[in-house]
Amino acid sequence: MIWKTLMCVTGSESPVVVVLSESMEPGFARGDILFLSMSKDPIRVGEIVVYNVDDRPIPIVHRVIKVHERKDTGEVDVLTKGDNNSEDDISLYAPGQRWLQRKHIIGRAVGFLPHVGWATIIMTEKPLIKYILIGALGLLVITSKD
Repeated sequence: MIWKTLMCVTGSESPVVVVLSESMEPGFARGDILFLSMSKDPIRVGEIVVYNVDDRPIPIVHRVIKVHERKDTGEVDVLTKGDNNSEDDISLYAPGQRWLQRKHIIGRAVGFLPHVGWATIIMTEKPLIKYILIGALGLLVITSKD
């Protein structure tokens, strides 16, 4: 219920994401949590956006480096790049895709908490730890006394 409320308030299908790589260092480090919002305002160069592309299950957090506005429709195409990467993101986009459209962008970074997302990364990369934690919590519930 809280997640759905956050989605409505922020206008983003994913109001919170964890940075999973070093591609945005030094601004954002692996394990930082980003808070996202998605307004109708035009996307501008310099903004940090989170986007999804076809056939990629994990969203990507990168900076907008170019914006191309189509005069006929007013829609914008954007090109992104990780701050710590030497090249733009075209190689990360779907085959033949050279720009992102608004439909690919799930949110704009509006705030962050450093390192708080490490718990998510550890449980994803080390499933055994997740199962041990779930088991320990289960035992705690079973053995707790009123």
